[in-house]
This record gives sequence, C-alpha cells and structure tokens, in this order.
Amino acid sequence: MTPSLEVHTERLTIRDWSTDDAEAALRIYGAEEVARWLTPEMRTVRDTEAMRSVLHAWVEAQPNLVPPAGRWAIVRSSDGDLIGGLSLRLLPPFEEDFELNWQLRPDAWGNGYATEAGRAAVQWAFGQGVEELFAVARPKNTRAIATARRLGMEWVGETEKYYNTRLQAFRIRPADTPDRSR
Repeated sequence: MTPSLEVHTERLTIRDWSTDDAEAALRIYGAEEVARWLTPEMRTVRDTEAMRSVLHAWVEAQPNLVPPAGRWAIVRSSDGDLIGGLSLRLLPPFEEDFELNWQLRPDAWGNGYATEAGRAAVQWAFGQGVEELFAVARPKNTRAIATARRLGMEWVGETEKYYNTRLQAFRIRPADTPDRSR
C-alpha cells in the first residue's frame, strides 16, 4: 500500500488527490497544451464530471498500487492554488521501471514548480527504496525534456518500449542527486 503523501517544499505542497479537486484538476488536464502530451484516455477528459470520475478512480486505486507508486496534487503554498499533478507509476509493458511524471497548468509554467515538485518526489521515492526513476517524453515535448534534465536525469536513449510510441527516456539514481547519502 502506497503511504499517504504530504511533502512540503519551499513553495509547494504535494498531497493526495481528492474528488473535490475536479474543477482545478480540469484546468490542468483539460488544457490543450497539457492534454496533447497525455495518454489517449486523458485527452478525452473535457468536463468537470469526467475529471471527477478520473480523480475518483485515482483515489480508489491508490491503496492498491505497488509502493511507492501513486498520483498526487501539486499545490502552491502561498495561496493554496492547485497548479499541477505528479505521479510515480510502473511503466508498461512489463511494469519493472518506475516513471516520474508531472503536469502543470499552463499559467504556472516557467516558475520552476515542476522541477521543485519533481526533486521532492525523487527524494521521497529514493527514501522509499526505489533504486532508479525514469521519465519519458515525446521528442517534441521540449518542456518535459528540459525539466527531466533540470532534475539531474540522464538521457539514456530513445525507445518504443513504453506506450508503443517513440519516446526520449531519462533516468536518475540516488547517486545522481545532490543528497547522495541515500
């Protein structure tokens, strides 16, 4: 069972999702600039009720995920505004590798929030015993690729192993992080 998560950074709180987050979550996952990079299922979420259903599924699935997999909300601490989502999940098709991914509302881009939340998630995952994390991005998703690099992730190549599409793969291990004591 994945433990409930509440991590605080300098500017953010990473916490569990609630179905009450549907309207704010739709501003993230329903934004065309975000949705274009998501899985086909997520690209169909176009209204608050559909988003509430997705969040309900995420909340219900959370206790049954292989630790430390999970999905969490990113909240700006200064005003309590929900600005993004973050997840750790096992990558298909073999579910051997943990993927870190993040999505931010477009009006929150360019402030370093994805990097800040990603660093906190990386440290938390390594503290849970994960030995390496991957991030995958479509070659034209320059924002995701730049964030992976800012997180200290190493480019390990291009692959079609995950999601049956050509992706850039990045990896980080505990020795690659500033806190190498883990």
